[in-house]
Amino acid sequence: MAMSVGGGGDEAPLSDINTTPLVDVMLVLLIIFLIAVPVVVQQVSGLKVPKVVFEPTTTKPENVSLSVQGLDGQCAVYWGLTRVTADELRTRAVKKLEDELARQGGVGNPNLELPEVHIRGDVNTPYRCIGGTIYTMQSAGFTKVGFISEPDPNTTPRTRQ
Repeated sequence: MAMSVGGGGDEAPLSDINTTPLVDVMLVLLIIFLIAVPVVVQQVSGLKVPKVVFEPTTTKPENVSLSVQGLDGQCAVYWGLTRVTADELRTRAVKKLEDELARQGGVGNPNLELPEVHIRGDVNTPYRCIGGTIYTMQSAGFTKVGFISEPDPNTTPRTRQ
């Protein structure tokens, strides 16, 4: 740090700024960021996150359409337009799967296509309602469960690649 001591005849104040503390702080911050950034940006190698694309749903008559709502703390599940309880949902799901297997010639059919479950969930529905519906349908034997949502009106449909 510079200091002017009297007696030199030059009475003008010094306007030089000592930048050494500023450089020291910047170097410390640089080292902290160099250490912290790799920790924050950790990724599993080889992981590919799916691209979100609006794909139109192909509805087949054998697919099951369910709607789930949370009403007054209770879960309301609708098979088509009919409200069902958890036991009725499981019974209907097992019956639907058995009927579809019989129609297609049983499990030995090499071209067997099992029906899918399409769930429409209300935005305000608690997760336990939708999760319970998924669990019930999977325990009945359905392997394909999908969600139906409204696309953004500004997007255009794309086909799978």
